[in-house]
Amino acid sequence: QVQLVESGGGLVQPGGSLRLSCIASGNILSINILAWYRQAPGKQRSLVATITSRGITNCADSVKGRFTISRDNAQNTVYLQMNSLKPEDTAVYYCSAYTVTGTYWGQGTQVTVSS
Repeated sequence: QVQLVESGGGLVQPGGSLRLSCIASGNILSINILAWYRQAPGKQRSLVATITSRGITNCADSVKGRFTISRDNAQNTVYLQMNSLKPEDTAVYYCSAYTVTGTYWGQGTQVTVSS
């Protein structure tokens, strides 16, 4: 199994920045891809960004140019740097790990973009 713990959420003004972190533990060698998702109130959970074990990244069109996903394999941590935040980025952000045995989720961290 894999355990994921997110941190870094909070309240930020429009145009501001936040960096989310997610620390993985457990059977980390089984992780193929790490991802960030988000879920706004009343909406379905949606994919924000992914990063493979080789560092290949992909981001949703809605965040391209503003968000960057990265990972530190030595620290078993994946990051989501979020710049130029907009009110529509407000959501609970979840870290996810894709493994050969299944997909694991963190508990989520709230990001609120508001003046």
